[in-house]
Amino acid sequence: MSQFYNNAIFWVEVDKIKPNPFQPRREFEQAKLEDLARSIRQYGVIQPLTVTRKEFEKPDGGIGTEYELIAGERRLRASKLAGVVSVPVIIRADYDDDKTKLEVAIIENLQREDLNPMDRAAAFARLVNEFGFKHTQIAEKVGKSREYVSNTIRLLALPADIQQALSDGKISEGHTRPLLMLIDRPEEQSVLFREITLKRLTVRDAESIARRIAFDKVRKKEYLYAPEILEMERSLSDSLGTRVAIEPKENGGKLIIDFVGEDDLRIIFAQLAARIAKLEEPPQSIAEPVQEPIDDRTKEEVEIDENSFDPSSFSL
Repeated sequence: MSQFYNNAIFWVEVDKIKPNPFQPRREFEQAKLEDLARSIRQYGVIQPLTVTRKEFEKPDGGIGTEYELIAGERRLRASKLAGVVSVPVIIRADYDDDKTKLEVAIIENLQREDLNPMDRAAAFARLVNEFGFKHTQIAEKVGKSREYVSNTIRLLALPADIQQALSDGKISEGHTRPLLMLIDRPEEQSVLFREITLKRLTVRDAESIARRIAFDKVRKKEYLYAPEILEMERSLSDSLGTRVAIEPKENGGKLIIDFVGEDDLRIIFAQLAARIAKLEEPPQSIAEPVQEPIDDRTKEEVEIDENSFDPSSFSL
């Protein structure tokens, strides 16, 4: 059988090629597929797809042939969009087991840089969980370090919304390092994720914040902070709308306020100035209420009544 294939190129109808069930890539950008389809209409499929070939018995007793895709799903999809009837393929008899199908699909996509980080993480995890690969074995096959493989698989521990943002390119893979530092602190992790996306924090800024949060966890655990200081820190963070850290020392201490860009700094400065001005305002004195006379007579009328008053005329 292998002599028959001999890595030769054959032409196979696109409708007879089944997709690879182990395809690690889950998302294909429609705009890029259409660009490739236009290129295929003009130049054809330049690089052959890789498939396996199987024969099966038809209900009428005849022998049928089917092909399963190993590598080249993007080219296959674009060919269908382009209206191509047949595509060039290389038939590989030695790619018939499931492990090899997944392995080859991953390597091809990695070489083309077609996998987003989450698809790559899922593919690596599948090699580990379903086929018993060690991280070092995967690293050797994809030409990366063991740390690269291990850190990629760790992405699957992130919450679903962060994974989706990474798949969509809203955050970079570098941003996941500080987020993973807070894996045991979901609230702080969520806050940092929002700051990364809304304030467009750099990886360096995000890592600095994550390290500070991790340090805060240690110092609070060891009861190095008085509750009053922690409350001040929380109150000031809420008022300024950014992360604030108070670091007391034996003599004095530090007040650290995070900001992103000059505009953000100006807003924080204005908020601080307003807060200080409010504290410096003198307390308003509370004046004694003036008692209005119930009697509506004039002053002269009252004096006349007092002069004409005869105590002897008053009797019980």
